[in-house]
Amino acid sequence: MNTRHDPESRRGVLFAAGAYVLWGLLPVYWKALIAASPTEILAHRMVWSLVFVVLILAVRQNLAWLGPALQDRRTLLTFSVSSVLLSVNWGIYIWAVNTGHIVETSLGYFISPLLISLLGMLFLRERLRPLQIGAFALALVGVLWLTFSHGEFPWIALSLAGTWGVYGLIRKTASLGSLQGLTVETLVVLPFAILYLLYLEYVGVGTFGHLGAGFTLLLVSVGIATATPLLLFASAARRVTLTTVGLMQYIAPTIQFLIGTLVYGEVVSQSKLLGFVFVWTGLLIYSVEAVYQSTRIAGVGQATPAE
Repeated sequence: MNTRHDPESRRGVLFAAGAYVLWGLLPVYWKALIAASPTEILAHRMVWSLVFVVLILAVRQNLAWLGPALQDRRTLLTFSVSSVLLSVNWGIYIWAVNTGHIVETSLGYFISPLLISLLGMLFLRERLRPLQIGAFALALVGVLWLTFSHGEFPWIALSLAGTWGVYGLIRKTASLGSLQGLTVETLVVLPFAILYLLYLEYVGVGTFGHLGAGFTLLLVSVGIATATPLLLFASAARRVTLTTVGLMQYIAPTIQFLIGTLVYGEVVSQSKLLGFVFVWTGLLIYSVEAVYQSTRIAGVGQATPAE
């Protein structure tokens, strides 16, 4: 029976890998847009993401849900909050990349899975197993080491991890899927994004249409760069286990770390690397424990006779 599902599983793994590789390569994209301010890039990302996602939903004839969702006060409030968190996360990320802090952004996304587990324990009454607690403690030691050994609080990493963690918590309990949710989130901030872009044009500092067709195309394509990994991720989640998807999420920050150090020459001192080692060790323990628990539960399920 398992053989029949193997092609779908392999396809799911490829989709997940594609999503995380694209997310990992985003710093290169933001660097290509460095002539625009981070806030202008963010505004374009909101506008063109909405355009692209609505086109996808229209092709799929999947827009009937939008009217009722916008009329539901609870849904609108939930996604208004998540849109603010997403905007802050995206804004910090773009700014950090284009000011030479790619390595620290990778640290933020390494920490995120552990923080999401902690938030699940605090707000969703999920229980952390002993090894998970140990993994979180090691990551915390790494963050504290980075703070005190350098005399500088790693606010970029923790801001990214914090906003993404709370965003994930909200989305986990929300009623809409990934593409539908992104549609509402970008729709909520659309007026502010358009007004800001018009303001930039009014004061003469906007870059859209002023730096050549190639640059303008890159700005428009941020919608594709945003939605494509989400589509791949959604396809992967339907085909493979969440444990598999969860373990593969470290592909993105690993690529970011390598891009920051090898491509853009960001220096990582031995002292700073030690802090990363604590975080990586915590993630390794967390991942191995997750695989063990998943395998054990699957084994128990197979051993239990069907009724």
